[in-house]
Amino acid sequence: MPPPSSHPSLFLRLLKQPFFVTQLQPNAAIPVPFLEALSSDTSGRFLSITRTAEEISIVGEVASILPVDVDDSKWKCINIAGPMEFGLTGVLSSFTAPLKDAKIPIFAVSTWNTDYILVPMDKTDEAVSVLKNDGWTFAEA
Repeated sequence: MPPPSSHPSLFLRLLKQPFFVTQLQPNAAIPVPFLEALSSDTSGRFLSITRTAEEISIVGEVASILPVDVDDSKWKCINIAGPMEFGLTGVLSSFTAPLKDAKIPIFAVSTWNTDYILVPMDKTDEAVSVLKNDGWTFAEA
């Protein structure tokens, strides 16, 4: 399924830094380094903390300020340049469908402005190739 538009806000970027994904039990305390990273100036580093009744998911850029026991350096991130109109539909589906067809696992995080898709580091080149072949354009990160 090709991208819904050729507008530059829908171009993709492969972010250079490695990312991590970790999961905590729903009743766990969020480790202090993550809380400090959220409240400090970390030069725009990506960090997402989501708590549900079933779990706490923490996703972010690998950085020296974070705990060393996270599942680090195993993911790369491809994001949509954005910002996208909030009412735009089908973008995430269009973005992930070719990866699904290629059997490339993903971890998705959406924000108000855009979507971030993490792919296993060893599948990065394949993911970029699959998305380009589907008609997506990559911009400089």
